[in-house]
Amino acid sequence: MGEAPSRLDELGSRAGTCLGLSAAGPGRHTVVVADRFDRITWRDTYEQSTGLRELDAELNARYDCTTDLLTDTFLAAYKGNPRLRGRAEMDPCRLVNHQIVTALVDSPEFAELRRETVGDPYAAAMAVLAQSTALRRILERSQDAQEQAEQAKKAQENTEGAATAVAEALQQPAEEAAEGCTVPAPAADAVQQAIKAAEAAAAAARQAAQGAAQALAAAAPGIHAAARNAVTKAARAVREEAALMRAWGVGPGELERMPFDQRALLAERLRTSRLAQWAELIGRFRQMADGERARKVQNATGELVGITLGNDLSRVIPSELASLGSPELRAVFAARYATGELMLYDSQGEQTTGQGAIIACVDTSHSMYMEGPGGVTREAWAKACALALLDQARHAGRDFVGVLFSAADKIHVFRFPADQPADIARTLDFAETFLGGGTSYQTPLTTAGDLLEEEFNDTARTRGDIVMITDDECGVTEAWMRGWNDTKHRLGFRVFGVAIGALPAAGAGSVLDVLCDNLRSIEDLTDTRAAADLFRLI
Repeated sequence: MGEAPSRLDELGSRAGTCLGLSAAGPGRHTVVVADRFDRITWRDTYEQSTGLRELDAELNARYDCTTDLLTDTFLAAYKGNPRLRGRAEMDPCRLVNHQIVTALVDSPEFAELRRETVGDPYAAAMAVLAQSTALRRILERSQDAQEQAEQAKKAQENTEGAATAVAEALQQPAEEAAEGCTVPAPAADAVQQAIKAAEAAAAAARQAAQGAAQALAAAAPGIHAAARNAVTKAARAVREEAALMRAWGVGPGELERMPFDQRALLAERLRTSRLAQWAELIGRFRQMADGERARKVQNATGELVGITLGNDLSRVIPSELASLGSPELRAVFAARYATGELMLYDSQGEQTTGQGAIIACVDTSHSMYMEGPGGVTREAWAKACALALLDQARHAGRDFVGVLFSAADKIHVFRFPADQPADIARTLDFAETFLGGGTSYQTPLTTAGDLLEEEFNDTARTRGDIVMITDDECGVTEAWMRGWNDTKHRLGFRVFGVAIGALPAAGAGSVLDVLCDNLRSIEDLTDTRAAADLFRLI
């Protein structure tokens, strides 16, 4: 009787140690700490993105815990200030994920990536997809560490099971001891065996955890290097797509309203467009045009060119104003003011007069494929200029029409009414269409005149602007010229000409010179400033 409590105390002490092995509780599955709104954002993005779902299915077929890895990679890019859990908080099977996510976040390039992705679910998802190749490589290299982590997880589960067995084996002896009874030898032996099994399981768990830690440490250098490359690639991809959208005039508001897969398809189309390599040129054109619009001032005085007479008190020269200081000369000043004979500074400014549609006639004959300085094609320069003119029309609330032409029987008209959004798909169709063949001036200009005539009949608007962009010379008939001049006089439109890489076409007395009110020749196709005056005058 006396020995029972002593032995029970001894078993209880050892059992308490074993029972403590299961006190840690379940580990976390995700590395990035997230609230329910973050999780909702991830779930919605995952459901909308075909690319994410396909990547998840592919990785899950070969590796474990990859859905959690994709979740963490997304949240690390999306959250404003991502916080990572400590290793001790993680489920052992997710320690490889912890190592990967930590390596991504710690890479110097990660801050650059997050400048584009924070708060933007689409950009964060695109960053995940851009890192997919590197993630596959990292998971392949980490397979041994993952297997060791899974063994550690199983060993931990075995330890927890053994601890539970100890608790169950200890229950009967404890009850009998409480009643003052002697603990039966079989019950004490059962507790002893349960404790030994638990201690063996704990030793195996420690060994498995040590093996997993060693395997993870061995994989760490490769994970860090691959993670850094992955973040660099993702940052470049996200930055390039953002620049591409800006270059093509797709605003952030329009992108936010666009369904995920539609936005992804648009980005893919922009990347694979024939003019995709000239996105930077298109962007520079649009920025230049925007800057020229900012320089416009209604009734601007412009450049001083001399002295004239008039009664505009804002331009009176100082010597005239000095006469107001003498009572005897004030009456003379008033008389000269009344007759408009005050001496004024004379100035010359550029004034915009267009009210009707802006029509860009763009040559798409075979010669427009020709490259100039910097490898920029004539077509790329012409289309970039036309897209900037589209922006010009939108800004001024004017209709825009793109007329692509080549030979007399080849023409394609793209209308962009001012009262309707400029659909990006149609804008891309306009930019990508190329007709080939020869060059005819009469066909596109006749079409442009007819369009302005139609606008006048519908709205009574006159003073449209036609911009003729070509790289070739072309003759017109005398009869056509007479009709053209009559139409131009009646509707009051202006014609601006741009001769690309074709000096003779812009020469004095050339057909283009006769047709245009304002003509310039472009030789350096990398220079957008050569067309700057178009955006001040139109």
